[in-house]
Amino acid sequence: MKPIAAVVTEYRYLSHAQVICDRFLSGYALNGQPMRTNAKIVSMYVDQFPDNDLSRERAERFGFNIHPTIPSALRNGGHALAVEGVLLIAEHGQYPQNELGQTLYPRHEFFRQIVKTFQQDQRTAPVFVDKHLSYEFEKAERMARESKRGNFALMAGSSIPVAIRLPPLELPLESELEEALAVGYGGLDSYDFHALEGLQCMTERRKGGETGVQAVEYLEGEEVWKAGDEGVWSWELLESAVSRSDTPQGNAVEDGRPENLVGLGYARELAKNPCAYILHYADGLRASMLMLNGAANDFLFAARLRGEPAPVSTQFFLTPTPGVHHFSGLVHKIDEMFETGAAPYPADRTLLVSGVMEACLKARHAGVRRIETPELLKVQYQPSAKSHFMRY
Repeated sequence: MKPIAAVVTEYRYLSHAQVICDRFLSGYALNGQPMRTNAKIVSMYVDQFPDNDLSRERAERFGFNIHPTIPSALRNGGHALAVEGVLLIAEHGQYPQNELGQTLYPRHEFFRQIVKTFQQDQRTAPVFVDKHLSYEFEKAERMARESKRGNFALMAGSSIPVAIRLPPLELPLESELEEALAVGYGGLDSYDFHALEGLQCMTERRKGGETGVQAVEYLEGEEVWKAGDEGVWSWELLESAVSRSDTPQGNAVEDGRPENLVGLGYARELAKNPCAYILHYADGLRASMLMLNGAANDFLFAARLRGEPAPVSTQFFLTPTPGVHHFSGLVHKIDEMFETGAAPYPADRTLLVSGVMEACLKARHAGVRRIETPELLKVQYQPSAKSHFMRY
């Protein structure tokens, strides 16, 4: 088995470190079958130890060492790189926030220490970065650039793109998308990232591949509904998306009001402070992500394809706690990267989403609707030809 190191902010019950690392330590289920990874955690760096810390218990039970520094963890206490893969999981813990409301998780700072160790030891290993690359696009871009310069595989992002889809929708490569929409729930700078990655893993499969984002818009409250009425985003796509929801709130009332098209009843009244992220891609595609707390508790997607009479849609299905089995698909793909030395899908997807997130939160903080994003026009890539999501 390939030895790997884990670099984490904290390791407690239901933290991302726990739900990912435990699967490398104990195995997991995938498509109803028991699985074991081809990699083994042999060392770990833990930045914070809360009262409910699990890292020490796991180290004792599974026989790995917790090291005081990141370089020591990568070298497993020796003098040279001693692992063939690195998990960088900086999602939970007590860290400050900036004026945009972003938690300043040290993903970039930890990554820089990993790269410096690679350079000093003149060896590299594939690296997985959980969720965002960084809260700042400039830092995220530097991380992507350093992986290419160092010629080591980089995989990043959310569990949403590899979760079970109900129904199992995958857009064909070179799809001609006319418009796309995603629905999410939860907080800013957290679950909105998951919804945006779900949106992006679909839109990147359009004709020509990913061309970059030229501008974003951010809307809140009544402005969200007004934008729907004005056609900035599509009520028809919202109706199609929420038809896949397992957790609709309220009942539809047929009184001719446009919001009842969504099948959620009075969506304007149910959604608690809705917000919308509008993406204007360089090739002319417009896509929207609506955060609808109080109206639905699912991650959903819908799109209109040229020549198709009706929208296509799906739910990115998240299994409930304590199982959180949707992380099994993510672990399976990370393990594939460690085994093959190649990322199964481009980290540029997460780079683009990281930039979109920051731009939308800047618009929110500045109180403006639209921000031009010339820096995101540089993020162009081709999607993986394979389908990577879990299936029943």
